[in-house]
Amino acid sequence: MKRFMFVFLTMVAGFSSPNYAQVKVHTDMRTPTWNIIGQRYDAKDANGNWGSVFPPTLRKLNNTIIELPGYMIPTKVGSKFTAFMFSIVPIASCPYCGSGDIPAMIEVKMLLPVPITEKPIKLRGLFIINDSGDDRSEFMLLNAKLL
Repeated sequence: MKRFMFVFLTMVAGFSSPNYAQVKVHTDMRTPTWNIIGQRYDAKDANGNWGSVFPPTLRKLNNTIIELPGYMIPTKVGSKFTAFMFSIVPIASCPYCGSGDIPAMIEVKMLLPVPITEKPIKLRGLFIINDSGDDRSEFMLLNAKLL
């Protein structure tokens, strides 16, 4: 009986402890624009081939200037970059980019080099949907500036 009581009290203490709460690992970068970018999904076409679908609300962003907060994801070694990937989550969470409610990463081309940082940054640039089927990212932010 004492053993049962010990296990029971340990469980109650563990579940009611503030340590049971989930730790926040990064700053939430979700904005209405990120939510629209996250509307892209995959579906089969008439021939049975899988491809990306860009809903009308997402297509409206194509060729417009947008602002996005997010995290740099370098694709090369260096300390300053004019080209990198951009994500709503830090690099440690990027295996999940483009799945669930985490939008796909965006390929960024900066006007001026930006020093590497693990902290969130905010960018403004020309948003392009790349639906050509080539090997580049489906989303691009061109002529981007650090805000």
